[in-house]
Amino acid sequence: MSSELQRELGHDRRNRQQHRRIGVPLRALRILGILAAGATVAVLAAGGVSADTGVRLEKGPGAGCSDPAAGQPNGKQWQAEPGMTVDTSAGYTATLETTCGTVTIALDPARAPRTVNSFAFLSGEKYFDHTKCHRLTTQGIFVLQCGDPTASGTGGPGYKFPDENLAGATYPAGTVAMANAGPGTNGSQFFLVYQDTRLPANYTPFGRITSGLDVLGNIASAGVIDGSGDGAPTTDVILDSVTTERN
Repeated sequence: MSSELQRELGHDRRNRQQHRRIGVPLRALRILGILAAGATVAVLAAGGVSADTGVRLEKGPGAGCSDPAAGQPNGKQWQAEPGMTVDTSAGYTATLETTCGTVTIALDPARAPRTVNSFAFLSGEKYFDHTKCHRLTTQGIFVLQCGDPTASGTGGPGYKFPDENLAGATYPAGTVAMANAGPGTNGSQFFLVYQDTRLPANYTPFGRITSGLDVLGNIASAGVIDGSGDGAPTTDVILDSVTTERN
């Protein structure tokens, strides 16, 4: 982890040690959750299989959560970013019906038009339906990461689009922003911030949670399945459906 990123996340020795431990996953947020071979912090792949041990980790619904609706991610792919259809002067609301409760998001097409347009397109194609939120962080950064139909941290819709709305970007509780693999590599993966989080202004904010922060809090309180501060949530969190509507 760079010294610049260390300065962003903490100053005292204890915090530096903690952030060193989560530094690889924090960088992984930038690279869609992929860790290089030999990394000391394991990424949990789809189906609850530990990437470095191959041990299957069985999980059932936790408190406040239910079994997912029947169905599988459709895994559609596109060669190019969809054409613009959103009205940048209008309001749009996204509704995430998850197995742990409903989260609603006020999208911001005025500041992040291409991002909102892509999100609306993918939700209209039911691309997010039946997908698993594959990553929860509970130390240093406080996010639930979703939008990957493979639940491995490597999936995407086949196209990429540029960053938006980065000038002065901050990530307080309620922020919804894009995960990426570096500048201009946005796809389908996004993260929901459930507690104020300090991050470099590298991730496009494109919406604000208007209800459901308590849902995210319950998910976070159950922790990460391996007891670390970064990995698959203890309780499976499935997006049964995601819709976007113009207000």
